[in-house]
Amino acid sequence: MNHTMLAAVLECAGQPLRIMSVPRPEPGAGEILVRLEASGICHTDVHVWQGHLLPASGRQPEILGHEGVGRVVQVGAGVTSWRLGERAGIAWLHDTCGHCDECHSEMESFCQHQRAHGFDVAGTFAEYVVADAGFAARMPDEGDAAVLAPLMCAGLTAFGAVRRAEIAAGETCAVFGCGGLGLYAVQIARRLGATVVAVDTDEAKLNLAASLGAEHTLLASPGLADDWPAKLRAHVCINFAPTPATWDAMIAAIRPRGRIIAAAMVSQPVPLSQEWLTASGVWITGTSVGTRAQMQELMQLHEAQPFEARVERVTLAEATSALHLLKAGNAEGRQAIVFGADKQLPYREKVAADSEG
Repeated sequence: MNHTMLAAVLECAGQPLRIMSVPRPEPGAGEILVRLEASGICHTDVHVWQGHLLPASGRQPEILGHEGVGRVVQVGAGVTSWRLGERAGIAWLHDTCGHCDECHSEMESFCQHQRAHGFDVAGTFAEYVVADAGFAARMPDEGDAAVLAPLMCAGLTAFGAVRRAEIAAGETCAVFGCGGLGLYAVQIARRLGATVVAVDTDEAKLNLAASLGAEHTLLASPGLADDWPAKLRAHVCINFAPTPATWDAMIAAIRPRGRIIAAAMVSQPVPLSQEWLTASGVWITGTSVGTRAQMQELMQLHEAQPFEARVERVTLAEATSALHLLKAGNAEGRQAIVFGADKQLPYREKVAADSEG
């Protein structure tokens, strides 16, 4: 196996990632080494790339990415749960403390001592990545890696938000923001039996949401909060739009005792009347990616009926351009880096060759 790999390295916040040869990592005890087939590119990667998000250590991450799919090519000491050649998914969570109340109550994504790929530890904008054997996700052995990769974060975050909302069949769910995450949420909520209202500023995205199961679509406008249709009062509002502009519309849309879920990273404050809370009984909470158990549920849903997503395939050298598209809001659907210059070899043969080397 080669002792080096290609990676897109972040040398300075906001600057182009440098494609360079770096030492290939070695898995430690309890870890696995995964040769990547594809890595999704997430909006959180933009925040990290720009320097808006830094780990608690204060050290700038070097290799971004947390939506990886690939094959296990090496296992560390003590690992018995993975075999060479098995397909693994690499999500945001690299590991958690395992001891706090959140970890013990199936809320590990809220662990305040978690470590994340592409943030605290090296991520998936590289040919290889090391993952904790207990946190790597079991993936379908077949299927396009570029389509599977966005499920590691975008799909899981949407699923975690819908589960956080405790949506029941027959309820109305308003999805604000119909980008990659929102479109996954539309599909998930529909499969759980909800009536879905899709809200966005882009008619093309609303048309796509309708094709994926949204029964109602609303074009967001400055007056939407005043004109929200009474017949579409929602039991649940989930915000995937990275802006506070959706807040007034969600307040107008939600029913008494409804649930508002914040899934987008919005740093600006929004107005909230405690008097309104006491009168309405509305429950407001946030969600953060998803848990390993939710990942298993998501994969089961995908295997039963694959989720639809528009995915643009890019090369590692195009990672910076992809980040720029995301930052500008011009990306159409999801983007995924596809690896492997030696595509003429089936992946299992490449794994065998790596192992023998």
